[in-house]
Amino acid sequence: MKIKKPSLSFWQIFNMNVGFLGIQFSFGLQQTAVNPIFSFLGAHHEDLPLLNLAGPVTGLIIQPIIGAISDKTWSPRWGRRKPFFLIGAIIGSLCLFAFPFSPTLWFAVGLLWILDVGNNMAMEPYRAFVGDKLPNKQLSFGYQMQSLFVGAGIVLANASIFLFQDWFGAPEAVEASSGIPRWLYYSFFIGALLSVSTILWSVLKTPEIPPSDEEFEEIKKHNALPFSDRIKTPFIEIVDAIKDMPKFMWKLSGVYLFQWYALFVYWQFISPMFEESMGFNKSEALSQAAKMNTTYNVSTIVFALALVPLALKFGGKKVYVFSLFLTGIAMLSIPYIQDPLLVILPMILFGIGWAAMMGIPYSMVSKIVPQERRGVYMGILNMMIVIPMGIQTVTFGPVVKNLLNNSAVNAILFGGIFFIIAGVLALRLKQPESNDEIENLDIQVGGGH
Repeated sequence: MKIKKPSLSFWQIFNMNVGFLGIQFSFGLQQTAVNPIFSFLGAHHEDLPLLNLAGPVTGLIIQPIIGAISDKTWSPRWGRRKPFFLIGAIIGSLCLFAFPFSPTLWFAVGLLWILDVGNNMAMEPYRAFVGDKLPNKQLSFGYQMQSLFVGAGIVLANASIFLFQDWFGAPEAVEASSGIPRWLYYSFFIGALLSVSTILWSVLKTPEIPPSDEEFEEIKKHNALPFSDRIKTPFIEIVDAIKDMPKFMWKLSGVYLFQWYALFVYWQFISPMFEESMGFNKSEALSQAAKMNTTYNVSTIVFALALVPLALKFGGKKVYVFSLFLTGIAMLSIPYIQDPLLVILPMILFGIGWAAMMGIPYSMVSKIVPQERRGVYMGILNMMIVIPMGIQTVTFGPVVKNLLNNSAVNAILFGGIFFIIAGVLALRLKQPESNDEIENLDIQVGGGH
């Protein structure tokens, strides 16, 4: 017997999603500030890809394991999902607080691994938490509310970087002995505070729904299994689903290979690029990169809902393809614009592309996979994101050093070309047969692994 979920009010759904603000503030700092910190601590351009291996590896391993464990968890006091994203938030908060104090490069890299474990530990059960609480008719609104907090978290993270650099980053400002500017500390301190406080807000304001009698019996039966069997179960399900995966998803994996490889190139090299293209110092380049990332996330928030009627009129595939070309054009144009204000304009196109990339493929896939295996296939779709990121981290260092003249400008141009290739491959996607393809499109704004 299924539990009937009551409809929630606007503020109940609002409170439920507040925690995404803190999680995505942390991801925003990872996208914009972590690689410059690596550079402050002595990393070279060819080192940056491999130093970012933590994101794809932890996303590939932690999310499915924690998701599967939380499915089979229930505590009358702590609930099902809350213990995992609360512990993840605490881990992330401690790492964010310690990050700007990193004395050496290896220390900062180690913190990034722990930070990514915490963020991924929080993210997967939190997304499931929202689905657990809402009836089907409110799912779309619930995830749209989540999107607002996701976008707002990254926007605030990036805005804090360039605002603090402007307010406290005078040339005579004192820097740490490691070379990390003092003004950058404040963004990480705010992130540490938000990581715990926003999650606590959602935990205290939103009770979880207890499992039904049948679910509770299944949880007890699963928990009685040997530990090794409990760990193997989700991986067996993933392997079986991959064997039966629709051809559409195989073709989409080719698009994702180039799309997410290019995105990781952008996040790693946008700040170093400004040192080359405009002659900025590391602090100025970091501030400019934060402005770029703020712009594209604001653009995403503004244009996300506008994509829904466009996709209904022209089809999700066409809008997706067009968005990939727009993002490629944006990346190809950035290195040739020398004005710090004008160079922000291409990020409007980048934001439109980001909005489509984070929504339309999920919508198309959800229409063609069986309902009873939708969770597994969404997990596989996440694997199709982190695997290209992992490939980029181990391959792009030699590429940028030996083929691209160790140039961050060439790296950004390389990423633009990969987006164009992704757009060409997306032309081969066969539209899923559905008359309501974008009816329940939930656009996830701003990222995450």
